[in-house]
Amino acid sequence: MMIPFSEYMNEWLYGPEGYYTLYNKIGKEGDFYTAVSTSRFFGATIAHYLITLVKQEKISPYCSVVEIGAHKGYLLGDMVEWIAQEAPELLETISFAIIERQSGLQRIQKEHFKDRFGEDIELIHFSDPRQLKRKEAFMVANEIFDSFPCDLVYNGKTAVVDMKKEKHDIRFEACDDQPLNISKRYGQTKGEVARGYEAFAASVYEAAHKMVFVSFDYGDKEVRNDFSIRIYKDHEVIPLFEKGIDLKSFFKKSDITYDVNFSHLIDAFVDAGFELYAYKTQLRALVEYGLPYLIEKLAQLGNQRLYLKEINKIKTLIDPTIMGERFKLVEFHKNIG
Repeated sequence: MMIPFSEYMNEWLYGPEGYYTLYNKIGKEGDFYTAVSTSRFFGATIAHYLITLVKQEKISPYCSVVEIGAHKGYLLGDMVEWIAQEAPELLETISFAIIERQSGLQRIQKEHFKDRFGEDIELIHFSDPRQLKRKEAFMVANEIFDSFPCDLVYNGKTAVVDMKKEKHDIRFEACDDQPLNISKRYGQTKGEVARGYEAFAASVYEAAHKMVFVSFDYGDKEVRNDFSIRIYKDHEVIPLFEKGIDLKSFFKKSDITYDVNFSHLIDAFVDAGFELYAYKTQLRALVEYGLPYLIEKLAQLGNQRLYLKEINKIKTLIDPTIMGERFKLVEFHKNIG
């Protein structure tokens, strides 16, 4: 059976018993690390930025704080914890929500919030951004755009996968106009073309009348004309086109990802009606969002052992050779004065 690579990747990640439909651990015991699993100060810094926007009256204290692609809910939980420390009065007015299609993950997220906050914080779930229908929203996503199914293009051809073959062979023999037209727009002759950015951006645009959308992911605005797609298994990185690879052995049992083409992503959101407010490295973004202020507060606690432990984690977030330069922030605004 021959299917387009984007369908194959969708089945891998989101099909029955797909990698993301089951609860797979992230961090030391999982297949990969994220900024969220690295340090709680990642979410705390984003929460501090939200508080700053409220103080500047760019967004009201009655907004909804919404995470998309929340996994267990750690990021949103870290944001709640920091709000409770810096501006506890906002917990009386802000509502918290997660957009999650998988009912199993919804249950896990609710359990996590209950274990962490008891009955003090109500967590609302939606399966689609358009269901939100809020006046104002602050939306955050971490590493979701690298998990959108993608097509693979190479010299005017697109990839298909022969699933009848023992190792799930990939062949470049199709001519799918949609990914090929997108690749031509960015001068791309070889690499990944994401599917679904345009539809997703349009659905997010409908979520609220006034909105700040913040997302972190790895990639660049310039295409490299090479394949970045890779598999993560037990913290080992396996290039998709590694010689002799048995794709079937990894299918649905590991993560598969690629570098985001931020030019494509930005165009999709701007075409949907958003204003591009910022595009910058994670290092610069976290510093400008207020990470130095949080580090100062940590130092004031006077616990040297805790300080050194957390500082080492924070270094991973901002070190240019680890996450600091490779990961990027993109921030979009809708009706923000």
